[in-house]
Amino acid sequence: MKKNLLTIALLAGVMLFQAGCKEDEFLNEVPLDFYSPENSFITEGNFNAALTDLYARVRAIQSVDGGANLYSEVLGTDVAYNARLDQARLGSYPVSLTPQGDIPRQHWIRWYKIIANANTIIARVGTSALTDAQKKVIGAEAKLFRAYAYHKLVHLYGGVPLILNEVNTPTSNFTRATKEQVLQQIIADATDAATNLPAIDAVRDGKVSKPVANHLLAETYIVLKDYDKAIAAATEVIEKSNLRLMTERFGSLRNQPGDVFYDLFRVGNQNRKAGNMEAIWVIQYELDVIGGALTSSGSPLNNLERCVAPAVFSISDPSGRASLLDNASASTLNSGGRGVSFVRPSDYWTYDVWGLDPKKDNRKLDATVTDIRTSPFNIVRDFIYTNPASPNFVGKSLIDFPAPNWIAANWRWYPYPSKVTTPGQHPAGIVQDATKLTLKTTAGPTFRDMYQIRLPETILLRAEAYLLKGNTTQAAADINLIRNRAKAKPVTPGEVTLDYILDERARELIFEEDRRVTLSRMGKLVERVRKYNPLNAPNIQDHHALFPIPFSEIEANKDAKLEQNPGY
Repeated sequence: MKKNLLTIALLAGVMLFQAGCKEDEFLNEVPLDFYSPENSFITEGNFNAALTDLYARVRAIQSVDGGANLYSEVLGTDVAYNARLDQARLGSYPVSLTPQGDIPRQHWIRWYKIIANANTIIARVGTSALTDAQKKVIGAEAKLFRAYAYHKLVHLYGGVPLILNEVNTPTSNFTRATKEQVLQQIIADATDAATNLPAIDAVRDGKVSKPVANHLLAETYIVLKDYDKAIAAATEVIEKSNLRLMTERFGSLRNQPGDVFYDLFRVGNQNRKAGNMEAIWVIQYELDVIGGALTSSGSPLNNLERCVAPAVFSISDPSGRASLLDNASASTLNSGGRGVSFVRPSDYWTYDVWGLDPKKDNRKLDATVTDIRTSPFNIVRDFIYTNPASPNFVGKSLIDFPAPNWIAANWRWYPYPSKVTTPGQHPAGIVQDATKLTLKTTAGPTFRDMYQIRLPETILLRAEAYLLKGNTTQAAADINLIRNRAKAKPVTPGEVTLDYILDERARELIFEEDRRVTLSRMGKLVERVRKYNPLNAPNIQDHHALFPIPFSEIEANKDAKLEQNPGY
């Protein structure tokens, strides 16, 4: 008994000694059986895992995780509108853009979550035991994601709260920074990234690099009207980063009919390892791999094909029979995969930017239209009946022999860009019959990697900066780098305007660029929606140039006033 008491006394003494001499260390709890910031940011692998989460979150936003509602980067702009003419999904601005609406709330929450996670990485890497070199690269990568998120937020909402530190306690006193302050923070973060990130040749496919940072700098300097710095940043990307426009056939289908623009969007052709030298940032997908976001049984992510391609499977021919072989969508240009027609390209994109008349038959383009981006490989302008059980119409055109239910609801078919689908390349798991190329109803995702930034966008940014500086000759020269690749008629300096640059962006980058952010950045959103979007022209109002601040955020911010945007 005495021995036990002596043991207890000795243990108590040791504990008192530790408490007295190392109180902070003793009381600092580090969880051992679950992850927390205290034990999750120790090794380089820990930080890389946290960075991977940022990539996944950007992918989820750009992949329309949550449905067609989040195609708001193109819906309700000049290039596309709600195909079903619904009031939801930005069919009506007053209905969709309210402080209680899902679209403004989802963008706010998702981009700020990226900022919060980036802030944690930045804070933790500064106090970590990593080498100085590791700290610089990891910190720069996180700062670039923070800058990119603020780039989206400032052009969607205007000035927003600037949160630059890790928030680990409940906070309800946020206030809005000015637009200028947010833009300057983007410059600071992107400059750090441009200085410390590796060159594009030194990173794995899908990782951000110096050109991504310089592209963002160029775009932000344009908004700040510092055109010389914008030109310099864009030039770093265009001329000093081992990037170039693809001008020859390449990749998985290079020996099949098509052209180089068509090749850019075929399966496996997006990354540098495939020989693609114009991709700057590519969102990565893997099929049937944990974390890869795509499965052979279908996927809620990357639903560009599903949302944009027309719903031809729903057409009945003039005799009332199914329009398609086996009454099934097919992995062909004719069918466009398994589209359901949520997002329809506007006539502005379908006809105007190519100099076409929507009242004429444009299936065989006039000889003066040489731009390969509107070739039959890249824009499908006709639908052919394929059902042999309908002998009077099989092999004939929907345009020549219109179906009654298509006339009544012409969202069932419309000309569409082939970049949204992968004809002949759908994975075996969703193919119903490999000989016929028919697809199961679980088809719908676009089964390829997706461009986040491609070199033509940087070239058009530099052209914009040259134009705004007054150098239309150099602006035209930059635009013609892209038009020459497309075998299009060169533009003259006298023809270059901001609207012409927007037209060229539409021709080259539809369903790649965030069109809403581009138009908002240039102060052109309301003007061009009223001019080119037949569904939204009557309902967009001046204050819709910006999203409303979500009411849930204003309500939760009880200790300070979070100002609402005017008009809401």
